[in-house]
Amino acid sequence: MTDYELTRRDALKALGAAGVTVTGGAAALTWNGSENDDTDESAEDDATSSEPDFGGHERETYRAVATIVYPSEVAGIEEFVDSYVAGRVEADPERATDMATAVADLDAYTREWEDTVFTALDTETQEETLRGMGVNASDPDPHGDPRHRVRYYLVNDLLFALYSSPTGGELVGIENPQGHPGGTSSYQQPPNDQ
Repeated sequence: MTDYELTRRDALKALGAAGVTVTGGAAALTWNGSENDDTDESAEDDATSSEPDFGGHERETYRAVATIVYPSEVAGIEEFVDSYVAGRVEADPERATDMATAVADLDAYTREWEDTVFTALDTETQEETLRGMGVNASDPDPHGDPRHRVRYYLVNDLLFALYSSPTGGELVGIENPQGHPGGTSSYQQPPNDQ
């Protein structure tokens, strides 16, 4: 089984496909949020604060969701997600607040059923929690109820990032995803297997 290694370059390309311009290239996509490794207690404090702020706990939640929704053959998820999210947060503070609110929505649901935050669960329980919340069957809607917001800001945004990157495009047989040089022609023409 071939691993598809995601890189910061992939994150830069995905941000470009999302309409986010990053000055300084891939090197500029470093995480500037809270660098402390949240304990469960501080994650609980973050999840219950009245004004969501995108920090270390939110980043860890994005990483956890990506690990669930990305295909198993994808590697380099943490660096890719950190870089993509850093670009999103830096470019649009209002969206960053909405992203943090979606994480808080997920944590509120998780706390109701599991008595802890999403990142404190093992991967199997995280997957069951997303399914139990109805995220897999919900339409993505930034103004909808919590499951719609989680679908929009976490699941769909992470999947968009993956499949709009060159490595994600290669994973599904599109050498250059649409929006990248040669993307439209590679999408319309099957690869030459000679």
